[in-house]
Amino acid sequence: MKLNKRIITVMVTVLALFLVLVGYLTYFTVFRAPEIIKSNHNPRIWEREKKILRGTIYDRAGVVLAESKKDGDNQERVYPYGSIYAHTIGYNNRNYGKTNIESQFNDYLMKTPSVIDVLRKDTAEDEGEEDPLTKGANLSLTLDHSMTQLAAQLMGNDHGSVVALNPVTGEVYCLYSSPTFDPNEAKLTENWDELTERSDSPFFPRATQGLYAPGSTFKVVTAAAGIDEGHENFTFNDKGKTTVGGKPFRNAGGKAYGQIDMSDAIRVSSNVFFTQLSQVIGKDALREKAKDFCVMKKVPFDIPTNAADGVFDDIDNAELGSVAIGQGKLRVSPFNMALVASAIANDGVIMRPYMVEEAFFEDGESVYNATPEALSRATSSRAAAMIKEYMVGCVRGGTGTAAKVPGIDVAGKTGTAENERKGKTHAWFIGFAPADNPQLAICVMKEYSGHGGGSVCAPIAAKLIQNALNSGLITR
Repeated sequence: MKLNKRIITVMVTVLALFLVLVGYLTYFTVFRAPEIIKSNHNPRIWEREKKILRGTIYDRAGVVLAESKKDGDNQERVYPYGSIYAHTIGYNNRNYGKTNIESQFNDYLMKTPSVIDVLRKDTAEDEGEEDPLTKGANLSLTLDHSMTQLAAQLMGNDHGSVVALNPVTGEVYCLYSSPTFDPNEAKLTENWDELTERSDSPFFPRATQGLYAPGSTFKVVTAAAGIDEGHENFTFNDKGKTTVGGKPFRNAGGKAYGQIDMSDAIRVSSNVFFTQLSQVIGKDALREKAKDFCVMKKVPFDIPTNAADGVFDDIDNAELGSVAIGQGKLRVSPFNMALVASAIANDGVIMRPYMVEEAFFEDGESVYNATPEALSRATSSRAAAMIKEYMVGCVRGGTGTAAKVPGIDVAGKTGTAENERKGKTHAWFIGFAPADNPQLAICVMKEYSGHGGGSVCAPIAAKLIQNALNSGLITR
């Protein structure tokens, strides 16, 4: 009897271990397989690159941004413009892996028209014949090289980012972060240790991953919440300062604007007006509007994005007033703030942003095509139309006059955000152009600049808009 019990115990134990093993293998096969297959540590990926020449990456006009060249038995990935696209295209390096588009679209860059091509390559090698590498699919991006080069030039050594996109389609024209680095193999290998130890984080893609207090640019979202909740006629006697929930709020320089409405408040960027408006709107309505504008959402995109949620958890009236003017717990990426501008430009609708337009073979056959699609109804068409006019007023005769471009109306909103470094405010500008036929939405952000967005970011936006007009990317 005891022997039978022991046999049963052993059998149950063996069966349990067997089931655990099956479960473990099933987990890896079903859930982890895609991740493991794409892992930079998977040697099969690099073995495959010995047989397939990685596809070329072009900008929207056909400018080569990344290409592979055969180097003996190996291939070298070449980035002709060095650091400019390090945070968008990324790098493809045997020692350090793949990032951004090189990683996210690796399957296409290594995709060949037919497995027969690879088999022919293998046969040729077995027979000792010389045979060129089979070429992967090429990528055509929506990025505009001229605008991106100018953005890099205008940012110089300042830390921050520039984002520009088509608000109607979602095509991203410019996505630049500074500081940056040279992704070419020799330079990356030579500078790796120094780059990883630098305090200014050159590997960090500030445009899509950086989270900052957006300052007064967020007043666009607060205004949309106010209009959609029926408070478009709200006015307040702005005496330059006010108190909400026991916390004092002041306008920049303590300026008093008297009895003002929402149009005036956007134009002069009144903190007093918007902190008071937030109390009328309420926490729940402002939270929902922030969600509609996707400012707390990791937006689906061709490369990873970032967002901070939980902003409205357990906040009191004073904290609500801070959030309403882009301060307090609120943290937003420049990429998301560009989408805020695009929503106002596009009648209240945010289109899903994309950067990879097409993947195609040398013979022209397409294997991937991006399709414009709506991401979110951020605000009503009525609210978008009203705020558009307020933002035009901001550039015509308010805090954003440095964003003016001859011959067209530009809509914009400036921002100056306090942060943990006293006196080192973040500077912002968001906007779009032409205001009566929006074709370009933009966000320019300089971190810890110590200046206002109207003085350091609006002029950059104006030059980028003028560049888009000169190149024909947008029309008057």
